[in-house]
Amino acid sequence: MELKPIFQRVIGLDIHQAQVTACAIIGNPDGTVEVERRQFGSFKKDRRALADWCATWQPDAVVMESTGIYWKSPYAALEQVGIRAQVVNARHVKQVPGRKTDVGDAEWLAMLARAGLLRGSFVPPAPLRELRLIARQRQKLVGMLASEKNRLHKVLTDGGIRLGVVVSDIHGQSARAMIKALIQGATPQEVLSLASHRLKASREEILDALQGDLSACHRFVLDEVMHHIEALEAQIARFDTRLLDGLAPQQHALALLQTLPGVDTIGAALLLVEIGDDMKAFGSADRLASWAGLCPGNNESAGKRKSGRTRKGNPYVRR
Repeated sequence: MELKPIFQRVIGLDIHQAQVTACAIIGNPDGTVEVERRQFGSFKKDRRALADWCATWQPDAVVMESTGIYWKSPYAALEQVGIRAQVVNARHVKQVPGRKTDVGDAEWLAMLARAGLLRGSFVPPAPLRELRLIARQRQKLVGMLASEKNRLHKVLTDGGIRLGVVVSDIHGQSARAMIKALIQGATPQEVLSLASHRLKASREEILDALQGDLSACHRFVLDEVMHHIEALEAQIARFDTRLLDGLAPQQHALALLQTLPGVDTIGAALLLVEIGDDMKAFGSADRLASWAGLCPGNNESAGKRKSGRTRKGNPYVRR
């Protein structure tokens, strides 16, 4: 038995890097169904033409798959003409049975949307989507910074310097001053004078840790890595400033998120750009946790519990 359509005017979009295939399925009052297919390029003029073509149909629903990052530009173009498209998970689309081999991707999306079988993914408002670029690039920089700090520690160890044994954080103010002095060729006795008196290790232990065999190559690599570390720290600070400035209208939401244990201002900002400030989009805290991939899997059959792996979810929220 054929499913009764829930929406009469739907458009499916199959989006690729250089091409967008669109299929409009329009139900007429007399019961006939009109199907029209079009292809568009991926440049700005093509996206504008796509949005105008979709708007002429006055659709009840426009759906597209979340294919990489290619959906974002067409989505923004549709948003500019007042169309809030549904971005659906490609895995969910593949799980719907009954597809014919001669039905294209765009037409299949439109058919499923017409029957109400697709559910759109969460897409935050445009201002928060733009701030996501800053937040996610910041997280990439933090990862690079951690990698460079580990590299600095390894090069020091390779040169016989065991500063990490007597100092809890070799990137603290005192330890960094000592490392810079070592890079400049200072003697261990000269470097010892830069050690903070708040360090728990004795002066003798610190002096022993500073005894090493740093070659010219060691010092060159250490100097370059240290410059890169400080450049990354300055870059992250600029990203933090820009992110918090952009979230100035959401100060109330930021304050609420900081009531969570372990969430500071930057942590709240990173969460806010990912989950938005309207929790109606998720419905409940359980659904939000599931969307983020923080819930164990629920796979049980015949009373036997199988793998409970967590799914990928949103890696930026998980991090």
